Amino acid sequence: MTFTDLIPAAESAEWNSAARFTLDAGTRIDARPGTEHVARWLRGTVGAATGLPLADGDSGPHRIVLSVGPDVGRELGAEGYRLAVTGGEPAVTIEGGGPAGVFWGAQTLRQLLGPEAFRRAPLSQDRDWHLPMGTLQDRPRFGWRGLMLDVARHFMPKDGVLRYLDLLAAHKLNVFHFHLTDDQGWRVEIKRRPRLTDVGSWRARTKWGHRASALWDEKPHGGYYTQDDIREIVAYAAERHITVVPEIDVPGHSQAAIAAYPELGNTDVIDTSSLTVWDTWGINPNVLAPTDNTLRFYEDVFEELLALFPSPFIHVGGDECLKDQWRESPTAQALIRERGLAGEDGLQSWFIRHFDTWLTARGRRLIGWDEILEGGLAPGAAVSSWRGYAGGVAAARAGHDVVMCPEQHVYLDHRQAAGEDEPMPIGYVRTLEDVYRFEPVPAQLTEEEAAHVLGTQANVWTEVMQDSSRVDYQVFPRLAAFAEVAWSALPPSAERDFAGFERRMAGHYRRLDALGVAYRPPGGPLPWQRRPGPDGTSAGLGRPIEGTPPNV
Repeated sequence: MTFTDLIPAAESAEWNSAARFTLDAGTRIDARPGTEHVARWLRGTVGAATGLPLADGDSGPHRIVLSVGPDVGRELGAEGYRLAVTGGEPAVTIEGGGPAGVFWGAQTLRQLLGPEAFRRAPLSQDRDWHLPMGTLQDRPRFGWRGLMLDVARHFMPKDGVLRYLDLLAAHKLNVFHFHLTDDQGWRVEIKRRPRLTDVGSWRARTKWGHRASALWDEKPHGGYYTQDDIREIVAYAAERHITVVPEIDVPGHSQAAIAAYPELGNTDVIDTSSLTVWDTWGINPNVLAPTDNTLRFYEDVFEELLALFPSPFIHVGGDECLKDQWRESPTAQALIRERGLAGEDGLQSWFIRHFDTWLTARGRRLIGWDEILEGGLAPGAAVSSWRGYAGGVAAARAGHDVVMCPEQHVYLDHRQAAGEDEPMPIGYVRTLEDVYRFEPVPAQLTEEEAAHVLGTQANVWTEVMQDSSRVDYQVFPRLAAFAEVAWSALPPSAERDFAGFERRMAGHYRRLDALGVAYRPPGGPLPWQRRPGPDGTSAGLGRPIEGTPPNV
């Protein structure tokens, strides 16, 4: 393993391919102020994999020194770091611009030890653990390097979420966008509104495959995270320098909440008491009623959420809000007239602006999908640009911060190849190379406008991912390519060395194997990863879209 085998690629490195430093039972960790948690992480991961104690120690030749350096911070930023393996006194140093930089340097150290360093116990007590001699300097291109995981469509138990936080950290990703609510399930305990989980976290059955499929999984599906589960997840993420951004989707994608509390829906249009947690997929017409009762209800929800999530950003969804019920609702139409709003788009803007003001007053920032631009957006709000680049371009030009996550490029639920054996194929083909050539910053932005691009994020919607192995298959290996796009200062898209990346992936697949990731192999799905549904057929399970996706 060498510096050139790293994923994501480092900014610069010099190394001696013939020289090695060997970790042994005498290797100690000298953790300077602010790096104690990194030392704890190294003992828990690298120590477990190697069987070495990696004890505390501030003297001796075999030390790994962890420190925060102001000079590094000024030059490389808080997440930048320098790593040196000299074999001298000390043998290894990791100096970060901040504690996060030290942690990312420790992740690089783990990669340099080889794939076996990603296991949970040593394969042999006699194995030697070597590091290549050299120096490395590294820093991220973007401050927001994220993965959005939808746990509303298919619930992922807490242990699976903690595992994904480890996988994000291993790829130097630092934002976990937690999609907690949707029509098909409410996944976070709200003590003042217990029916959200008592009723809203379970559905009676589930559509198997795309919504056009004729197949059903007749088992009830659901689950939720208690508030203590959330505290654990947030603390676990913080130890890995990952910010957890929660999403509570409003005013659309809300049928699970309406099923639990029918008064939240448009009762003057439909009988909301007859609604259940939705068991199929698509865009749901049952949206929240724009009433004071709804606002007070969700203020209660967000009040408890703020106590659980320290993230500066709170995601409010705002996407795919069908407005047919508002058009038919006397209550909604009266509010539009009373407030002088620009129709139903203006009504959604009023709804989003209310929570923008509410969150701002509590020291947080609202972020939502790019539909929140429709009807006008409050000055401090940020935008997740998912329908393409256009929403992000418009937002940046209007002075709003943007996270680029266009579905045509980084929706990892979209299929990875055109083969008929891909499991439940959705959307356009987005290969490993396609993701590697994704460019988050649109060329049409000026330098000043581009400064509003906080970073980028890959999204994983789980309608057709019924368990963690399906999530793994869709996410990996493409998340490795995405991580390099988000972290490394790559050339323009067409000039990127994908062949070189593939060569480095040969070693990275071994790391993923050691981590137990059920990724899609380069040669295509394994027999147990292929398409068949519960009845052994494959008809109608997916929704593939042919051709090249539009660059919008």
